[in-house]
Amino acid sequence: MPHATLSQRKLELLAPARDAAIGIEAIAHGADAVYIGADAFGARAAAKNDVSDIVSLVDFAHRFDSRVYVTLNTLIYDNEFREAEALIRKLYSVGVDALIVQDLSVLRMDIPPIALHASTQCDTRTPAKARFLEDCGFSQIVLARELSLDQIREIAAAVTVPIEAFVHGALCVSYSGDCQASLFATGRSANRGECAQMCRLPYSLTDASGRKVAPDGHYLSLRDMNRLDRLGDLADAGVSSFKIEGRLKESGYVRNTVAAYSRALDDVVAASDGRYERLSVGKVNLKFEPDVTRSFNRRFTSYFLDGRPSGARVSMASIDSPKWIGRRIGAVKAVNGKAILVKSTEPLNNGDGLGFFDASGRYNGFRVNRVDGNTIFPASEVSVRPGDILYRNRDKKRDDMMASTTAVRTIDIAATLRRVDDRHISLALSDYHGHKAECMTECEVDASRTPQLQARERVMTKTGDTIYRIASLTDLIPDGCFVPASVLADLRRKTISALDDVRRSTYEFDYRRQEKTEIRGFRNDSLDRHDNVANRLARQFYADHGIEVSESAAEVEMPDINRDQRVMKTRYCLRRELGACLKTPQRDRLPSPLFLRATGVDYRLDFDCKECSMSVILPAKKSK
Repeated sequence: MPHATLSQRKLELLAPARDAAIGIEAIAHGADAVYIGADAFGARAAAKNDVSDIVSLVDFAHRFDSRVYVTLNTLIYDNEFREAEALIRKLYSVGVDALIVQDLSVLRMDIPPIALHASTQCDTRTPAKARFLEDCGFSQIVLARELSLDQIREIAAAVTVPIEAFVHGALCVSYSGDCQASLFATGRSANRGECAQMCRLPYSLTDASGRKVAPDGHYLSLRDMNRLDRLGDLADAGVSSFKIEGRLKESGYVRNTVAAYSRALDDVVAASDGRYERLSVGKVNLKFEPDVTRSFNRRFTSYFLDGRPSGARVSMASIDSPKWIGRRIGAVKAVNGKAILVKSTEPLNNGDGLGFFDASGRYNGFRVNRVDGNTIFPASEVSVRPGDILYRNRDKKRDDMMASTTAVRTIDIAATLRRVDDRHISLALSDYHGHKAECMTECEVDASRTPQLQARERVMTKTGDTIYRIASLTDLIPDGCFVPASVLADLRRKTISALDDVRRSTYEFDYRRQEKTEIRGFRNDSLDRHDNVANRLARQFYADHGIEVSESAAEVEMPDINRDQRVMKTRYCLRRELGACLKTPQRDRLPSPLFLRATGVDYRLDFDCKECSMSVILPAKKSK
């Protein structure tokens, strides 16, 4: 995405795609770009796609001037360079717009000039790091999720390339790229696309003696991000690309979320007095009302967008459950055998999925077999009690609706039909972005006894299953002239095809920016394992610019487990979450130190009040 001045800045809604079909749905529902994994080196190992499948997505996206970015954001090992280079060449050859990259070895590979975007795994939190990545040749920089508006504004002002920020979806509790909890516990590396999601496990919170100091809970499981109502603030702070998380999500989630954010981004553009415009083109005709609360979520947080919470406690975690409990829809009034009488704020349907928290605080789900007025009959035995709050996490009626065609995206065009001479007519088509095509056909125009304008209009405006809709038709053929409908239809088809060819041939690609000779460094000290240098090409890149690497990534050189090891660093603070911040009078609500314990896992929590951060420490292995 070429950089533009503030008065011309293009805004991009960036959607996830588990596969090409979901990517196409994302574009149809309003995405300006999608990101998708190829068959290797993606940070979601369960979302792989063959390059041949990505071709269809590229073709569909480019018809709307939408972009396709491929995630190449894992660490790469020395023996994988040739495989990575071959994959990148394939992606470039099929028209992929950019790669989303973590491993800087890519900067020393033998690859074509495809644009490179710096992944969130690069952990960009400062203007210095952003300037460094820009100087490396990255065309777009994905920011860390933990930043405030003021921090985003400062970074955006420090660079000339577009800034990308997450606006919706799951949150990693650790700074991205710097979580080794899965690697140390299971051997599965998050930086290699195999995260075991240690943050979603239930833990006991204890003091040093092992005494529980709070009920068990999912203490590292964060809520999902939702910044639907803050897109204008983010744009004004300098964000150009608004990213929805979810490359493992199913189609309904992507369609619903993209539609909601696309509508909100349109509102931002409309209110900007010309400062912003959407990156892609086309109108989206939705056949449903988008609502992000009706798709999977762990309840919502805006995270640190407004800085560190102060005063009243603001919950960022989903401690009671790492799953989607659903929308609250009412309460149990009475239980009569298998029949449950409910007082619901919404109508219920046969096949709905409901859930509730039992007396021990555990979430239980069940399927509704039948609904009779305010009475539901579960498909299995359920131990609900009067007063229990019910949540719906599957709306059968809405799911059935979402399984159909829910949006059509089209491009408006203007048409001019005219008589060239006694034996020829022509049709000229133009969109509202400067693309034009005109075709001529041989046709003897005969006199007609009846008016023909309306008949010709009916034929010419039937654009069928194409992406075009004729918004205006100028018919310069005299009303009393007859042209066979078959001739008009054939001319319309040929001219639409020609316009398609013009749009394809004039599509503008971004290309890799040139790496600067003098790169502004982001670190004065040497790089350690938290900087994820995993191969010789990355080391070579840093050496070329005078940056020392003292320690390799943990994936290639595991640290000494006989010493304490930090496996997570997070801006999220569990003491603050539980109302026991060390800088408040409530600090004594919890003891120090604190430990998180689960089967086979024992972590110490260290708190840095000056930096306002929390570190999850794997204590040194005790010698026997």
